[in-house]
Amino acid sequence: MREETYKKIMVATDGSVLVRKAVDTAIEISRLSKAKLYAVYVLVPMTHSVRGFGWEEAAIEHFRREGEAATLYVKEAAKAAGVVVEPVLLEGHPADKIIEFAEQNDIEMIVVGTLGKTGIDRFLLGSVAENVVRHSKIPVLVVRGEVPEE
Repeated sequence: MREETYKKIMVATDGSVLVRKAVDTAIEISRLSKAKLYAVYVLVPMTHSVRGFGWEEAAIEHFRREGEAATLYVKEAAKAAGVVVEPVLLEGHPADKIIEFAEQNDIEMIVVGTLGKTGIDRFLLGSVAENVVRHSKIPVLVVRGEVPEE
């Protein structure tokens, strides 16, 4: 791989152990190409059925902290490789927000994992990774997740 192939790479993370292979891959490509890496976590808005129970704010804060932890993991892992990372928290439908952010920020490659918090996504049409691949005009690298051995 020649140097400086990419200037801006984005990795979508949900903070799960299953997405770490995608994170590691994004860090390595960023290191080799000397690209800036954007660690993106998308907060899914509360549904109407969840609202009004008095704990909506606590739930939102919990997911915001989870997002901060997920992007911090990427930042710390990348630091060891000498890669600059910008953590990004977004809110909305994950695939839409990932694509929108990439297009608005001149991202040249999106890295996503096939498995996230719900491994069932692998078997269902409509998973975040599949929607990003289907709708992105930007190249998408899909990294197969690995289920950790117990």
